[in-house]
Amino acid sequence: MNRDYLRWHSPRLDRTMELLVFGHQGAKVLVFPTRDGSFWEYESLGLVESLASKIEAGHLQLFCLDNLAGETFYCFWRDPAERIRRHVLFEEYVLNEVMPLMGARNPHPCTIAHGCSLGAYHAATLAFRHPHLFRKLVAFSGRYDLTLRVECFDDLLAGYYDDTVYFHTPSHFLPGLTCEDRLNHLRRMDIVLVIGAEDPFLDNNRHLSQILTEKGVPHALHVWDGRAHRGSAWRMMAGLYI
Repeated sequence: MNRDYLRWHSPRLDRTMELLVFGHQGAKVLVFPTRDGSFWEYESLGLVESLASKIEAGHLQLFCLDNLAGETFYCFWRDPAERIRRHVLFEEYVLNEVMPLMGARNPHPCTIAHGCSLGAYHAATLAFRHPHLFRKLVAFSGRYDLTLRVECFDDLLAGYYDDTVYFHTPSHFLPGLTCEDRLNHLRRMDIVLVIGAEDPFLDNNRHLSQILTEKGVPHALHVWDGRAHRGSAWRMMAGLYI
């Protein structure tokens, strides 16, 4: 299997970012890590191996992103307004640095946004905000409203709220989306959400599913037994849904 390690200094983030690429051709999969993961996490959890046959056959090429959670939503010493602004810069890095690189290396017309846990939030937010760039979204164990307080999970912005937070919270901005062009792109996207029956964010996933249904956006919501918020479950999910 082809495996490439890339790194460069991002002018938008003013720091070095790293990337792992697996495969040589096929649909491009933009992989976001979990809160504590990094560009090597997808490989270390065995998810690359679970997709090895598809990668080696040239059906998929993975682009595994570096993590910035410690500088954005989980940077608790930073003012919440600065956290969301740093997140916006991360999104700009992905859109203007990583995705052009993906397109230059691989002309395949299909790009898939994918992630687990916090990575699912990143993948879904990017795909819903820029649906013309993606053909598919595959999100495992995601939380699509970072302002929610559920069980031991707190509001990651400590009560701070502005337009930037609104437009980076799928379950907030999607109900108000009226642009038919963007909605039509969403309706053409293959959207797969997977969550555990005991996951604390099951209701948030069901709420997002309801919003998509009300907007006429076809999608699938799969509810697995247990919490299903771990590498062993994600390995099985990857083989089924990506």
